[in-house]
Amino acid sequence: MKLGYTIVYVPHVEASLAFFEQAFGFSRRFLHESGTYGELQSGDTTLAFAAHELASSNFSGGHVAASESKEPLGMELGLVTDDVEAAHAQALAAGATQLAEPRSKPWGQVVSYVRCPDGTLVELCTPVGG
Repeated sequence: MKLGYTIVYVPHVEASLAFFEQAFGFSRRFLHESGTYGELQSGDTTLAFAAHELASSNFSGGHVAASESKEPLGMELGLVTDDVEAAHAQALAAGATQLAEPRSKPWGQVVSYVRCPDGTLVELCTPVGG
């Protein structure tokens, strides 16, 4: 078993792809012609976005939309970088909201948290042990 992809359900797939390109430097791999599903080049694991309407078709009982939640959901995307401060500033300039400024953790890692316009919680961090 291996983790193949993470899908974040969002209001507007194109807008989320564009934000992640601008804020974090990812490049687009795919956007379906319907505009309801897209993927970014993100290394070994695919980071994808799907429209809430797809979630509704997959989950008959509904789902919690991060974009509608006042508080961030209890899950995050962890993006690893050697320069958390610069990545944090770039994310804020692109429209993210700061949840926690960059801080050094007792184990040596630098970590910050931002919330994307689509509600996605992102941890920006240096490599563990690096």
